Amino acid sequence: MLKVLFPKSFCHYECSRFGAELELFARWLLAAGYLPGAATRRHVHRLKCILEATAALQCGRILLGAELDGALAFVPGALRHASTERAYRRFLKAEGRFEETQPQGPVEQLLLRYREYLLDVRGLAPATIGQHLGTIEEFLSLSAGPSQDLSALTSEHVENFIHTLSRRVLRQTLQHKVAHLRAFLRFCADRGKAARGLERIDTPRTYRGELPPRALDWEVIEKLLSSVARTDYLGRRDHAILHLMAYYGLRPSEIAALTLDAVNWKRRTLRVEQRKTRSTLVLPLADQTLEILDRYIADGRPCDLVTNFLFAKVRSPVGALTSWGICDIFSKRARQSGLPLDGVSSYALRHSFLRCDC
Repeated sequence: MLKVLFPKSFCHYECSRFGAELELFARWLLAAGYLPGAATRRHVHRLKCILEATAALQCGRILLGAELDGALAFVPGALRHASTERAYRRFLKAEGRFEETQPQGPVEQLLLRYREYLLDVRGLAPATIGQHLGTIEEFLSLSAGPSQDLSALTSEHVENFIHTLSRRVLRQTLQHKVAHLRAFLRFCADRGKAARGLERIDTPRTYRGELPPRALDWEVIEKLLSSVARTDYLGRRDHAILHLMAYYGLRPSEIAALTLDAVNWKRRTLRVEQRKTRSTLVLPLADQTLEILDRYIADGRPCDLVTNFLFAKVRSPVGALTSWGICDIFSKRARQSGLPLDGVSSYALRHSFLRCDC
């Protein structure tokens, strides 16, 4: 594979003392969905520089997380690339040659058990668990001190943390933070790790209708759609995404889950898997929508994509866009349009569809 990626300079990679590791890494990148182009060559080249700069890293065996971190600490900052290091860790895990460092301190072990509790007992999604743990880690860093003694926590520590948060986040966000903290303190109290009653935190009040209307005027939406230049793949893809959100009220998660099979050209329908309600919705497609999707698939979507998802990423590894990626597309196109859309989220298109009388 190194000969294919580097036809003129492959000998520099094969002759390296990490040549075998680089060959395996290159094969894994392609199997993971990376295209045999600049992105794959860049990752392999960066990994070669990183590995050769380590002091005494031995490949071909199981590596501990702390051991890998210690070896990478000797690499000059100019050679380190976070994306390549993350890809290398995923490669080692796929090869069964990487073990996460087990938590040593009592607080780290408690956080690990709390993560398992959120996943197994409460059934939260990994992204939601990350938000919970982010709040808890911030609270412990500001309140528990270097000793990380949870038994010494008092209501004053909790109040000071909430007061600090309230000065930099909205009340709606603060509500979520308080909920995260309540759940963790209750978990600790039930296991005798913290005093009882700390979870009794007053939550900020929010009221329906207190925020400005999130729906946009239909003229603004039409100007936003017309501002997207459909002269290349990205333009056709982004225009099709925004069109489906505006004219059919689809959520970002529903857009991301669409596949090529979801479009029934004969019956002129679109099958939407609604993640929120766990149901399937079949929508009739207008002539304009069919034309937009047909142009995107025929002239915009690369025909050599190995994924069946309707809207795919441009960057490697090849795969479906995520719901966050859909939101980023809206933010990018709104910013480029020059329209007064500062602070408006992608869900404004859905709310506009629900309120539209046209």
